[in-house]
Amino acid sequence: MWMMKEFKEFAIKGNMVDMAVGIIIGWAFGTVIKSLVDDVIMPVVSGIFKLPDFANLFVILSGEGDFTSVEAAREAWASVLAYGSFINALIAFLLLAFAVFMVIKWINKMKRAEEEAPAGPSEIDLLTEIRDNLKK
Repeated sequence: MWMMKEFKEFAIKGNMVDMAVGIIIGWAFGTVIKSLVDDVIMPVVSGIFKLPDFANLFVILSGEGDFTSVEAAREAWASVLAYGSFINALIAFLLLAFAVFMVIKWINKMKRAEEEAPAGPSEIDLLTEIRDNLKK
C-alpha cells in the first residue's frame, strides 16, 4: 500500500508526465527523420550512385536464388546481410543527433541571453524610491 502512495506522489509531481511527453515527441521526431532519410535523402543518394533503391543493397550469405530485394531473399529463408538498411539507419541517427544538438544549442543560447539580460531595479529599490518621492 505504501508503494502505491509513493507511486502516486511520483506521478503527480509531473515526472512521469514529462517523461511520457518526451517519449511521444521523440517518437514522432524519429518518424519524421526516418521519412526524411527514406523518402528525400536516400533517393538523391541512390540517383547519384545510379542505384535503383539504396535500402536494397545486400549480400546473400547463405541460400539459393537470385533475389531482387531484401524482402524476397528473407521470404525464401536466405541469410541476408542488409548493409543498405544499416546505412539508412546510420544516416537517420546522424541527422537525429544533429537536430537534437541544434535544439540544445538553441536552448542554451536562449538561457544565456536570459541570464545576461539586464535586471531591473529590485523591489526594495522601487519601494525606497516610492518612499522618498512620498517624503518630498
